[in-house]
Amino acid sequence: MSMQASTNSRAISRRAVLTGAAAIAGAAITSHLWAVGASDAPKPTRFQIACMTLPYSQFPLARAMEGIRRAGYQYVAWGTTHNEAPGRQTPVMAADAPPQAARELGQRCRDMGLEPVMMFSMIYPEDPKGLEVLTSRIKQASAAGIAQVLTFGHTQGGNRELWTQRFRKLAPIARDSNVMIVVKQHGGSTGTGQACAEIVRDVNDPAVKVNYDAGNVMDYLNLDPIPDIRKCAAEVRSFCIKDHRNWPADEDCGPGFGEIDHYRLLNPVAYTGLTMPLCCENIFAPLVARPKTAEGVDALARRAREFLETVIAGLHTKRPA
Repeated sequence: MSMQASTNSRAISRRAVLTGAAAIAGAAITSHLWAVGASDAPKPTRFQIACMTLPYSQFPLARAMEGIRRAGYQYVAWGTTHNEAPGRQTPVMAADAPPQAARELGQRCRDMGLEPVMMFSMIYPEDPKGLEVLTSRIKQASAAGIAQVLTFGHTQGGNRELWTQRFRKLAPIARDSNVMIVVKQHGGSTGTGQACAEIVRDVNDPAVKVNYDAGNVMDYLNLDPIPDIRKCAAEVRSFCIKDHRNWPADEDCGPGFGEIDHYRLLNPVAYTGLTMPLCCENIFAPLVARPKTAEGVDALARRAREFLETVIAGLHTKRPA
């Protein structure tokens, strides 16, 4: 081998060693920076996919809970009444029921492998008995180990000033009971997430937050819920899951059957680090008649759960911009 060739060979070897060392060092630095960044990065939201008992309202409550568990859910939301006997709709929990009754129902749920995460208040905030009933619901929820009590306005509007006054009175009671009041959209002047968030910000208490119902925003006000949720995402602590179609018929339906993009809907709250219930309120298919058997409802409940699990898995695999 010539002297020139030998010199070139040594130079190539030195470059290879240096290049390799630089690559290792660079990888180590990158790994370190990634680790530092990861510790500061927002953590994925812990979504609790729940099924309300509401889709099973034509059947007894016991069959509803059985079906929800069969459909693969770990979480359940109470609401609102069930056909316990022909022609007799009975509340899941009466407004004046003692906390002990709620404690017992909560235990029944857990014995079946279901964790209750939300209950309907079944009263408007401005109702003459609003303070009384919502206080009772808070105590029931606390006894049952339920984290959230749901309320909402009516389609004719809502008395914003009265809502704020009452929520300010209820907030300390809820906070002391480890319960959160969540208010969702239901048409009228409180029919958007933005409007509900403004009330919540006026109250300014962590015990009063927003529940987001995209189906109601689209149904009652014919508004796209995607821009709306971006205006209230910081206040959202749970969802009533309901999709909606404007064509070929104007009707609510189960998630994935309608026109609402659930990837875009959940993206603004996908990395909050919070625990956030997603409670399936409507699981039914559009256009066709609702199932007449509980087994038919079971199948739709399972489909809703699987759809939401797929969406969440996608959002948590690769965080969209």
